[in-house]
Amino acid sequence: METLRLLRDYFPMAVYTGKCLVFISEDWRVELTEHQDSDFTRSEGTASIIRVRVFKRTLQGDLIPGHYEDFQLASLGELAEQIEKYVQLAIGANLRENVEQ
Repeated sequence: METLRLLRDYFPMAVYTGKCLVFISEDWRVELTEHQDSDFTRSEGTASIIRVRVFKRTLQGDLIPGHYEDFQLASLGELAEQIEKYVQLAIGANLRENVEQ
C-alpha cells in the first residue's frame, strides 16, 4: 500500500480508503488498488502492480465495470503520469478539470 500512499500526493483529488485510491464523480468512479507480484522468482525490489479500474454510472445510479489495466512502472512520476493519461482516455475528459467541476 506504500505506492498508493505516494500516488495520493500526485492525485490530491482522490480519496485514500486504506485499501484503494478512489476518484469519483456523478458519472464515473475510478479505483486504484495495489497488488504484489506473485512470482517469487523475481527480486524483492520489483515495483508493485497498480490496477486501475473504471466504473460508469448508469441512469439508475448503479456502477458497472468498464476498463481496467495493470501498471508496473518503477518510476513513481512516470507511473502517475501514465495512470492519469489512461484514466483521461477511458472517461473521455481531463481528470483534473472533471473532478474540479
